[in-house]
Amino acid sequence: MSTTPAQLSLELNLNQRRIRDEMLMLYGTLPEGVTRWELDDVQADAVRSRLGRRPEDLNPRIWTLEIGDTVQRHQLHAAYGGQQQSGIITPKSVRDILIVTHPGRGDRHGYGEYEGLQADGSFLYTGEGQYGNQRFVRGNRALRDAVQNDRPIRLFTKRGTEVTYVGEFTTGEPAYSVEKIRDSDWTLRDGIIFKLVPVDADTEALEPTSPAGAEEHQATEWTAPETSPYVVGAPSVIIDREVPRIEFELQRDFGNWVKGRSETPQRLRLRASGATIEPDMYVEESGWIVEAKKSPAREYVRTAIGQVLDYALLARETGRSAVPVVLLPSRPVAHLERLLSELGIILIVRDGTGFEIIE
Repeated sequence: MSTTPAQLSLELNLNQRRIRDEMLMLYGTLPEGVTRWELDDVQADAVRSRLGRRPEDLNPRIWTLEIGDTVQRHQLHAAYGGQQQSGIITPKSVRDILIVTHPGRGDRHGYGEYEGLQADGSFLYTGEGQYGNQRFVRGNRALRDAVQNDRPIRLFTKRGTEVTYVGEFTTGEPAYSVEKIRDSDWTLRDGIIFKLVPVDADTEALEPTSPAGAEEHQATEWTAPETSPYVVGAPSVIIDREVPRIEFELQRDFGNWVKGRSETPQRLRLRASGATIEPDMYVEESGWIVEAKKSPAREYVRTAIGQVLDYALLARETGRSAVPVVLLPSRPVAHLERLLSELGIILIVRDGTGFEIIE
């Protein structure tokens, strides 16, 4: 059975760089074509002997795993302790909170209804408790108060008996919401949905496997939105995607204006690090990637800039023409117009019954 530097780091309570330095002295560099060390029992014992760790050297425990490390879950508990059957692990040996996500396996307890990577880059995680309303006790309380208590949150994915370290997260804003989910008896109950944002993590490791034949990026027919407010995605309290009437009407009228130019407004779904994101509109003929906002205020324009540049880059990576466009109900202050121009973003604003293009 092979041993990896990650497993040795847990066992010996040592930084992996120190372990790799010893391995380099003993065994040289990795053979060509090999991407990670896997030591046999004799090699691993030689490293242990050189490092000579004693029981009193193991305290205090330090965090030794690196992003992408895969270990057996029992090795994680052997090193740090904590609840062995729980998704939220609060070891006494370290301040870190360890959480485990197992896509697909928790669906019968309601965990699959919200849990997963979101379009805004956050990760939604369902609290503990398989029956009845979830409450802020034990692990749920620890996650809620993680920032207040200065506790890093370490996210792992689980496959079989192995767990893979995704990275460090913290709670977002808001830190959680309470949503209706099913319990193990398929009864509706209150579930705590935590919003986690990465501090230092490989969120692409959370990307779900696409079904066979599924298209990663799709352009489909665009339809005008309703004029009354509605929510895009769920839950709105978490991802703040409530779209107001003003923005709806702006998009509807702009879509009709685009059609009047004999062009084709479309919806464009883009895949980004495990999530599907979508600009407000894609105009195929001109390559316009459009992000609409209800106000020309600085807060809205700056948000639109980040979104539309992100969308445009992703669209270009699919081979499409992509010209970033910010759509507003009126002109912003001169400084913001200059900023948009310098960034190569087209500004389009209402002009009476039509729209004006400001490049």
